[in-house]
Amino acid sequence: MDDRKLKGDARGMSVRDRRYCIRYPFASDVELLDLESGAKAAGVTSDISMGGAFVCTSRPFPLNTRIRITLTRKDQSVQALAVVRIVKPRIGMGVEFIDVEAPYQGMLSRWVEQLRKSR
Repeated sequence: MDDRKLKGDARGMSVRDRRYCIRYPFASDVELLDLESGAKAAGVTSDISMGGAFVCTSRPFPLNTRIRITLTRKDQSVQALAVVRIVKPRIGMGVEFIDVEAPYQGMLSRWVEQLRKSR
């Protein structure tokens, strides 16, 4: 996808800023690792989808930071490579999953499917 501005969008969001998966309210503990600097952070998700999540943390990483994210809930975990797409200072950051490793893809799918069914 390119970063051209969408016609008729009053907020000026680019194509890349638009979500392509439905997000569901979801709480899990999160550990984050900046792949370039080695900086670590922790937080809690507020929502999740097959394409990403919003992580509530008082110290979000900068926009476009490539990270390794680990989500943990009830002794189950998902690890993925991700990139920070949206930053809300002192609130958190929206991350897009770039690569969810095979062993974790099934767990992520189960979490999202359970959330979808519970609506």
